[in-house]
Amino acid sequence: MNLIETFQDLVAQVPELVQPLIVALAGAIPFIEGEGAAAIGIVGGIHPVIAAIAAIIGNFLCVAILVIASSGARQAIVTRRAQSRDAALAAGGTTTTTTTEADESERKTARRQKFHSALNRYGVPGVSLLGPLLLPTQFTATMLAATGVGKVRVLVWQAIAIIGWTTVITLIITGALAAIL
Repeated sequence: MNLIETFQDLVAQVPELVQPLIVALAGAIPFIEGEGAAAIGIVGGIHPVIAAIAAIIGNFLCVAILVIASSGARQAIVTRRAQSRDAALAAGGTTTTTTTEADESERKTARRQKFHSALNRYGVPGVSLLGPLLLPTQFTATMLAATGVGKVRVLVWQAIAIIGWTTVITLIITGALAAIL
């Protein structure tokens, strides 16, 4: 049994008041997200609007926590690097890196360059809106925050993307179920 089937079974087994919480929990999981969680809720028998709202809330809360945490981590790293650099310069020394660190740095740099080229080409709105086609919103939002994009800007565009994609998928699933039944 896979994770989606587990959530569908769980939604069917719990009382109606708890079902939206299960859907919200599913929305917080990468690769299920709001879209998958809404589908789980609808197939589990929850009204589509309630399923969509619960899925959106679960997905967005997870993204918000990750954006706040990664933004704080980025700030701490930037501050620590600046302090280390200042201390090394004050001591008259230089910093050195090993070959392994350089190789890892090159690979990270290549990935970072791909992300930055997409960010430069499409901007925060484009990366946020198109990102779910390739990566979970949790990953996209974390990468945006880690590159220094403001928390509020990331969260606004991620909210728009989560609401948009979840709504589209909810409408498609609801329409498909109406056509079948």
